[in-house]
Amino acid sequence: MLRSDEVLIYEAHAKGLTMEHPAIPEDVRGTYESLASDTMLEHLQKLGVTTIELLPVHAFVDDGFLVEKGLKNYWGYNSIGFFVPEPRYFGPAGRAGFRAMVQRFHAAGIEVILDVVYNHTAEGDHLGPTLSFRGIDNASYYRLVQGQQRYYVNDTGTGNTLNVSHPYVLRLILDSLRYWVEVMGVDGFRFDLATTLGREDHGFDPNGGFFDALRQDPVLATVRLIAEPWDIGPGGYQLGQFPPEFGEWNDRFRDTTRRYWRGDDHSAQELAACVLGSAGYFDRGGRPAGSSVNLVTAHDGFTLADVTRYAHRHNLDNGEEGRDGHNANYSDNFGVEGDSDDPVVQANRSRRQRNLLATLFLSQGTPMLLAGDEIGNSQNGNNNAYCQDNTIGWVNWQHRDESLVEFVSGLSRLRKAHSSLRQSRFLHGAVRESDGMPDVEWLDFSGRSLDWRDPGLSTFGLILRGTGECAPERQVQDTLFLLFNRDADDLPATLPVPPKGYAWRLELDTAADIPFPTKRIYSGNLSIQGQSVVVLALSADEVS
Repeated sequence: MLRSDEVLIYEAHAKGLTMEHPAIPEDVRGTYESLASDTMLEHLQKLGVTTIELLPVHAFVDDGFLVEKGLKNYWGYNSIGFFVPEPRYFGPAGRAGFRAMVQRFHAAGIEVILDVVYNHTAEGDHLGPTLSFRGIDNASYYRLVQGQQRYYVNDTGTGNTLNVSHPYVLRLILDSLRYWVEVMGVDGFRFDLATTLGREDHGFDPNGGFFDALRQDPVLATVRLIAEPWDIGPGGYQLGQFPPEFGEWNDRFRDTTRRYWRGDDHSAQELAACVLGSAGYFDRGGRPAGSSVNLVTAHDGFTLADVTRYAHRHNLDNGEEGRDGHNANYSDNFGVEGDSDDPVVQANRSRRQRNLLATLFLSQGTPMLLAGDEIGNSQNGNNNAYCQDNTIGWVNWQHRDESLVEFVSGLSRLRKAHSSLRQSRFLHGAVRESDGMPDVEWLDFSGRSLDWRDPGLSTFGLILRGTGECAPERQVQDTLFLLFNRDADDLPATLPVPPKGYAWRLELDTAADIPFPTKRIYSGNLSIQGQSVVVLALSADEVS
C-alpha cells in the first residue's frame, strides 16, 4: 500500500465515468470492464492517479419516492447486499468483470477503494419495505428509539441506523469488508457517514468496538481506510477525531479554498492552515500529514466547473422544488449565471479553476480529484445529482477541455517531483539541524514576516523546505517558494535571497499562457499577476 503522502485519489461513479466516452464501445460503457479499459487507464495514468475511489457498488435498490417520480438512485447510497456487486454495472463477464477490473487497475499501478455504506440500509424508516434485516431481527440490526421501538434512530438522515455495536452486526460488516479485500481484491474503503460506525451507547468513540475490530483484524488492518467524519446525529461532526489509521475527508479545506478565491474576509488565514494539512485538526496521536484528504469538490455538491458558473443550485430536475442540496456552496458565477459566451467571463472562470486545482495539489495532505473536473465537466448547476442517472450525472467527455487535462497532469508531475509538497509529518516552523533553517516560513510580498492579524490579508507567500528525510543537498533543491495572490491587480513580490550557488526557477504560474515554464529567476522582484498562484523552486543547474 502506498504511503498517504504518495497518493492521488480520483473519485468516480462506476457507471457515469464512461457512459459518454466516445472511445469506449457503446455496449460496454457504464460497466466495470469499461472503468479499466485501455482508454481510461491511459487517461488516469496521464493524470498521475494512484487510487480510484468508486461510489457505492454494493447491491442497492431505488427508493420508492424516486420511482414514483420516474427517477433512480444514481449514486447508490442505498445498500441492501453487502456481499454483492451491483448488477446494473455488469458487463459481458458479469460478476467476474469486477474482479478483472481490479486486476487491470493493479497491473497499471492503481489502487481500488470502495465507498461503502454500513451506516444504514435500503429498508428505510418504519414505513419502509421489509427486504432483509428487518425481517430477520429488527431489534438487533437497527438502533431503535428507546421506549418507542416501532421507530428508528435516524442519525443518518435516511430513515434508519445500523446497530454496529451489536456483535453480530459488527461481524456482518467485518465479513463483508474481508470479502471485498480477499475475494474481490480491493485495496481499501471510504466509509460513508463514518461517525455512525463509531457510535456507542455513550456517543461517538474513536476507540469503540468497530475501530478496535479493524485494528485487530489481520486483513483489514493493512488496507487504506478513509472516513467521512460526520453524520446528522448528536455530536455528529468529528473532523480530526478518528483513529490514526484513518484518513478523513476534510470539508474545511473545500470550503476555505473556495472562500479564499472568492474573496471572502478572513479566509486567507484559514487557507494558510489548510495548505499545511489542517494540523489543528489532525496533528495528534502520531497521525501523518496525509490524514487530511483534501478536496475542492466531490460527488456531493457542485463540480469544479459549476463552482465557477453558478451562484445558486439548480436542482429542479430532482423533483423536490429545488429545496434539496447544499445552500453553502461558496461559488462564484462571475456575473453570469450558467454558461456564457463572454471571453472575459470564460477566462476568469478558467483561471479560478486553475487556482482551485493548484491550491489542492500544492497543499500538504492527500489530494482527491472528482472525476470530470479535469475536463471541465458540468452538471448544469445541479449540486445534488444523486437521482440523475442521465447526462446530468454522467461525465461529459464530448466537450472536454484538453488544456485543463494538461494543467492537472502538470500539477501532478509538480507534486510528485517535490517531496516538500508531500511531507509525511506536519510542519510547524521547526528548525532543521542540517542548516538551521525552518521547515516552513511565511512571508508577505515584501519579504517580511506575515502579519496574521491583518483583517484584510489576501496575499501570502510561504517557503517549504525538506524535513531531513533526504540528503542535505537534496533538501536545498527541494525548497519551494509558493505565492498566492487573489487580488485583481498584479503585485510585485520580493524573492528570498537564494543560497550561494543556487537560483530560483519558475515552475508554475496559473495566470500564464504556459503555466509550467522553465524560465529562471535569479533575484529581486517578480510580478505576480492578479488572481494567480506562483511556485518557484531552488535549482543548482546552470547558475550564472
